[in-house]
Amino acid sequence: MKANPEFDRKAYELAESYLPSLKIPGVTQVLIEKYQRISTTRTELSSKNELYQRIIFHAQNTGWKNAVIGKSIDGVDKLAPVLCEFNPKMVLATYGDNWQAVLDQIVRELDPRGKIRTAQRSIWPHFCQTILSAAEFIEQFESANDFFNWIDFLDKDDRSRASLPMLMDHEIKGFGFALSCDFLKELGYVNFPKPDVHLGDIFTALELCPEKVDDYQLFKAIIRVAKNANVTPYAADKVFWLIGSGNFYNDINIGLKGKIGSHKQEFIDFARSKLYGDKLKS
Repeated sequence: MKANPEFDRKAYELAESYLPSLKIPGVTQVLIEKYQRISTTRTELSSKNELYQRIIFHAQNTGWKNAVIGKSIDGVDKLAPVLCEFNPKMVLATYGDNWQAVLDQIVRELDPRGKIRTAQRSIWPHFCQTILSAAEFIEQFESANDFFNWIDFLDKDDRSRASLPMLMDHEIKGFGFALSCDFLKELGYVNFPKPDVHLGDIFTALELCPEKVDDYQLFKAIIRVAKNANVTPYAADKVFWLIGSGNFYNDINIGLKGKIGSHKQEFIDFARSKLYGDKLKS
């Protein structure tokens, strides 16, 4: 694994300029920079109910869960009557630790489209367990401000920062380290890049992290590369993610409703040729 400031900086610079170099209509350096600027939602969340609703949104906004859960009920905001208007205290008082009762109420009130599998590890039961554990997690805090003060305290120190998504991973069932990072960065915390599959593929291919990398190691590698490139972890995350996903979600005039397709493998081949040069031929 390569791990020196100059190598990290060059890898980042190659990534930052790659998509604009392809001359895809509308995909300019200005557009990339726009996606690197974080839009904070922290100031919009003034209550524990709003924080709880945000966690529930993130919990279903991943992989198959979005299709099975969010789309089947036309958005998680429709869960409001089932989840006591997203009041975590009332949710715990109503359901306790009975995820089956939550699922039964969802079926009665919302009648989700599609088949609902009830085996404990299936998507809907798993999501209902997340609902209850997230309520317990939020209820540890006196207020939304208390929650943000806790994040600020851990975010101040490089040595303690990674403990935050680790704690959320353990306390909120099914949330996970990567999704915890995603939740935190979307609140406006720039030091919590999401170690997702696109960044994992690119970082391992360019030897920016160990070959068999876990979420924690990838998280630390993204932060290291960002520091050596003199950008925020959020900005570094976004550049590599856009290459992997090809999803300009805020600009539907780009490509096909904002999607230009993944350019991950092409970038890996290009970047390796620039980073390793003649060594690849030997």
